[in-house]
Amino acid sequence: MEKKTILAVVLSILVIVVFYLIQGVFFPPPPPAVVERSTRESMPVQQVESDLSTGEHEESGMETSLSSALPVVDSATVSEERIVVDNGVVVVTFSNAGGDIVSYKLKEHSDKEDFVEMIVSGEEEAHAFSIAFGGIDAMPVSVFFNTRRPSQNTIEFYRDFKIADADSANTFRLTKRYEFKPNEYMFELTVILNGPQNAGFNFAGVAYTLEFGPQIGPKFEKLDQRYEYRNYYTYTNGKRRTEKVNANGTPTIIGNRPAWVSIAGKYFTLIALPYPAQYDIAFSAEKEAGVAVASRLSIVRPSLSISQTEDKYRFYLGPKSQETLAVYNNGKNAFNLTNMDLIKVADTSGILAPLETVLKWLLMLFYKLVPNYGVAIIFLTLLVKLIFFPLTRKSSESTLRMQALAPKIKEIQDKYKDNVQKMNAEMAEFYKKEGYNPMSGCLPLIIQLPIFFAMYNLFNNHFDLRGAMFIPSWIPDLSLPEAVWNFPDGFRLPILGWTAIRALPFIYVASQLLYGKVTQTPGQANNNTQMKIMLYAMPIVFFFILYDVPSGLLIYWIMSNVLTLFQQLAINKFLARKKAAIAVRQPPTKQPVKLPPKVKKRKK
Repeated sequence: MEKKTILAVVLSILVIVVFYLIQGVFFPPPPPAVVERSTRESMPVQQVESDLSTGEHEESGMETSLSSALPVVDSATVSEERIVVDNGVVVVTFSNAGGDIVSYKLKEHSDKEDFVEMIVSGEEEAHAFSIAFGGIDAMPVSVFFNTRRPSQNTIEFYRDFKIADADSANTFRLTKRYEFKPNEYMFELTVILNGPQNAGFNFAGVAYTLEFGPQIGPKFEKLDQRYEYRNYYTYTNGKRRTEKVNANGTPTIIGNRPAWVSIAGKYFTLIALPYPAQYDIAFSAEKEAGVAVASRLSIVRPSLSISQTEDKYRFYLGPKSQETLAVYNNGKNAFNLTNMDLIKVADTSGILAPLETVLKWLLMLFYKLVPNYGVAIIFLTLLVKLIFFPLTRKSSESTLRMQALAPKIKEIQDKYKDNVQKMNAEMAEFYKKEGYNPMSGCLPLIIQLPIFFAMYNLFNNHFDLRGAMFIPSWIPDLSLPEAVWNFPDGFRLPILGWTAIRALPFIYVASQLLYGKVTQTPGQANNNTQMKIMLYAMPIVFFFILYDVPSGLLIYWIMSNVLTLFQQLAINKFLARKKAAIAVRQPPTKQPVKLPPKVKKRKK
């Protein structure tokens, strides 16, 4: 293989290395802000794109500040109660302390020995969908509420409150009504404030803040941006936007009333659809005891210049599956929602999204034929290799042609080694004369790079691969690295950071080395330093890069190497026959007849 071809191949491989470095090291998704939960009351607020009117309000009578509200003594609510709602796909546990959700488990998705828990708790029990009177710096209401259950899938919590330093007539009632639909991950939360009907009473200023936190599930060790991450999205006027959580811990306020907002992990998501006429959205991330990083969503309900209000919110808390989210576009859901574009929460490959969609469709097609995703990946790899077989054969033919032209190329290089410009001109003229493109050998490899990147995103983010088993007890989850032996909990191999011994990376290296041995020509690696690097060094480098990637991706690459190896053996036989046929067709070179030297006669 000529030097330019080798350098181009090396460059294409380095592109992959740079891709991983850029993604995981140099430009990872912005890490969440880390602040202590106890400092929230003193945190400043950054206003982003606010178009809400939060200025002065013309009000008459008493301005009621809910931040000073105190619960009315009620002897009937002195102890905690737990209420469970099961709608077929989720099991939700409520506490009458604040009327909050303390557990939200997905029955169709497992996490180790239990269902996936979507509300992650720290050292203290998590209370999600809590209400605080006032802004995002206010403390959540945690007193015991009265409960009422109008139906099997509907539950209400209510409690009377009194404004401090006001007469007893100025009391109001807070009601939280949760309504679930059968087999739906979305539910409706209605917040009702009922004040006295005396003239002039109103909920002035910031009425309340509805908050979810501390974190969506399932549990994780850390947000390493590869196996788990958090993205913050808003959706306004048909466009999804990724919001950045401030690195200094300041809550980011989105005041343009988005149609929906989301905190999205790798496989699961929280999506909020607020319906009040006015609201602000706040994203924040905090450090809390027992939680690696908290990701909170706050919905601030401001400026209620009325004595009664009934605000509706809908929340989706479940899998980030395109199939599950698509029902909120076509109306096939219990809330009759259409064109909500919740499917945009699901990740794609950016400009490679169409390619990833095609590969995903093919993967699902093969899965329907053979209900094992590992086998489906093998079939998909085989199909990709068949599609690219003409390019692979062309690359091999180009390599053979380059070997035939190598002596003349070396002659030109040696002749004009002191004049690079002249050498390049002569080389270009020589390639033109021979009808040869020096990039034709490596171009097929470069063309296949987008396939690799799309495959990586597919195997790393495709929801259906989560928990998909290939080989029992060895590869139980194609979305995670496999392991033949796990180190004790908490132990990591020094420097490398490995937590287990994995077999697939070693199989990959073996397949790559074997593939390199088959594709090289005799004596090529011995006489070419660059080929030695390609043959031995690059597989070792990729061994460390790919050590902790999803097992599905390694299965694809190993199978690709094995299939390419057999492809190359077939191509080598084809080229050998072609070379022999050309030799037969060529007329034998006429050798000059050597006559015996004339013998001079001696004169007598």
